[in-house]
Amino acid sequence: MKVPGFISLWTLTSLLCGQLGNTAEHEDVVKHAIKLHRGKGAVITQRKQWVMESCRKLSGLLRQKNVVLNKLKNAIRAVEKDAGLSDEEKLFQVHTFEIFQKELNESENSVFQAIHGLQRALQGDYKDVVNMKESSRQRLEALREAAIKEEMEYVELLAAEKHQVEALKNMQHQNKSLSILDEILEDVRKAADRLEEEIEEHAFDDNKSVRGVNFEAVLRVEEDEANSKRNASKREVEDDLGLSMLIDSQNNQYILTKPRDSTIPRADHHFIKDIVTIGMLSLPCGWLCTMIGLPTMFGYIICGVLLGPSGLNSIKSIVQVETLGEFGVFFTLFLVGLEFSPERLRKVWKISLQGPCYMTVLMIAFGLLWGHLLQIRPTQSVFISTCLSLSSTPLVSRFLAGTVRGDKEGDIDYSSVLLGMLVMQDVQLGLFIAVMPTLIQAGVSTHSSIFKEILRILILIGQILFSLAAVFLICLVIKTYLIGPYYRKLHAESKGNKEILILGISAFIFLMLTITELLDVSMELGCFLAGALISSQGHMVTEEIMACIEPIRDFLAIIFFASIGLHVFPTFVIYELTVLLFLTLSVVIMKFVLAVLVLSLILPKTSQYIKWIVSAGLAQVSEFSFVLGSRARRAGIISREVYLLILSVTTLSLLLAPALWRAAIMKCVPRPERRSST
Repeated sequence: MKVPGFISLWTLTSLLCGQLGNTAEHEDVVKHAIKLHRGKGAVITQRKQWVMESCRKLSGLLRQKNVVLNKLKNAIRAVEKDAGLSDEEKLFQVHTFEIFQKELNESENSVFQAIHGLQRALQGDYKDVVNMKESSRQRLEALREAAIKEEMEYVELLAAEKHQVEALKNMQHQNKSLSILDEILEDVRKAADRLEEEIEEHAFDDNKSVRGVNFEAVLRVEEDEANSKRNASKREVEDDLGLSMLIDSQNNQYILTKPRDSTIPRADHHFIKDIVTIGMLSLPCGWLCTMIGLPTMFGYIICGVLLGPSGLNSIKSIVQVETLGEFGVFFTLFLVGLEFSPERLRKVWKISLQGPCYMTVLMIAFGLLWGHLLQIRPTQSVFISTCLSLSSTPLVSRFLAGTVRGDKEGDIDYSSVLLGMLVMQDVQLGLFIAVMPTLIQAGVSTHSSIFKEILRILILIGQILFSLAAVFLICLVIKTYLIGPYYRKLHAESKGNKEILILGISAFIFLMLTITELLDVSMELGCFLAGALISSQGHMVTEEIMACIEPIRDFLAIIFFASIGLHVFPTFVIYELTVLLFLTLSVVIMKFVLAVLVLSLILPKTSQYIKWIVSAGLAQVSEFSFVLGSRARRAGIISREVYLLILSVTTLSLLLAPALWRAAIMKCVPRPERRSST
């Protein structure tokens, strides 16, 4: 609808302000507007009269607005000169008049913005999608700004109303004598008002102008409104904001994290219900897996599948559940480190360092080869290969829990090698997360900047190596000077009161986690090192701490494995079962073969037999591929289809891991050492 002419904004403004003097000029403008809108020269008398009458009314309203503005200015000057009013009362009345002035001006601006939008739409071409999109974006931005201004004005009016109510109360108190109780309550009220002003954070006003902040339309869903049988008043709804849920235009859901009034305790009942539901359903699911000979963690994963988006979809606080589940990983790795003494670490550190590095390089090489044959971008090939090269530390830790492991003289314990390699993979995970921004830039960079990107990657690797050296130096200082006195103090204070011991150990775990996080190394490594440092205090210390921490670890591990199940989509697996089985078996076999090949080269001849067990433990994909995959999908490195394939292959490989582990144990481990290994 390309329109040859348009109504100028200046002409319309003059018309609305009453500057066009006679009816003939009104009629000319109206005829032109109808011609543009209808696409024909015919004039309908009734429509013409309606338009002219509307223009006259609007012009009169604008003249009346100017008169009111002048009266408001005079009223402000009169208030400022009134000696009978206090400074606070003057400020309040002037502010009230200014709010009304702002309301009048914003209403006028909205009219002319609408006219300008109509003018722009009449000039556009309905076949030009880009132009229509830009017009829609401009209208959306205008509506967002108008909504923000209206929200601010509403808040100011609420404050004015509150001030009026307080002024009325003060007048009533002045007209009557107050009792001692009334005076005390009045003092408490004033103190409460001061407290509210002190603790209130003006987060909205402070952040609305920050760079990168966007105004968006959201829906606020109140839990009370979902129950039609309960009629909540407006005040009850406002006081129940802790149960509100915000939904944006992209279908992301948000919950309240910090209320405006911090004096009122609030609880996220959705999160409480989610944890309770997971805890109740995990019992029968884990029990069923135990009866059929599977590890209980698969029952917890099934629990997550049943409650997640692909099942009943009853979990509302998915992000919160996953966050709590991360603590299961932290405590699991701490107990792994608790069993992994520094003496054992020194024995296998070369193998633990070389093995994962060689495997990752080989996986990336095979990935680039297959990517070249399948015409996949190198960036995407490197990312997928690195994701698939990682193995699940929590899963293998559960396999090793309770096993009887004793080194033969001159041999290396398979559990030490396996755990050492898994911890090194966790370090690689932190390195890869640090390098990912550069990988994203490399995906869109030109060939002229390849040298710069390689140099940037090398600098990042140097930073990570420096951070690792700093971490191990800190560990050496802690082991030499701090950990012994610290544990003895905890042990002395916790006699008859285990909560001090539990709290002290948890604080130490979080301290090491924070140190490694600040040094840009994975938090998981900090948890592992915390356990290894405490294990240096002796076997009795290890047994005492393990007895206290294991129940906490077990509960949090249930949440962690259930959170994995939230990202398992059985329908997608069923639709693409053949392809997914082929891909999963290919990945598992490739990782197993590469691990056997690498271990054959770096293991001593007397310990070659453990390569089958270690390879079986590494022949699955880490659950952290979920995290890496989600980040890569948001960054545009991989597509939605590739992301779903990574999730499905990871899940199926984790399901195949117990069978492969059991087969390796049956083949290579003497019978006395098999207890509880499966």
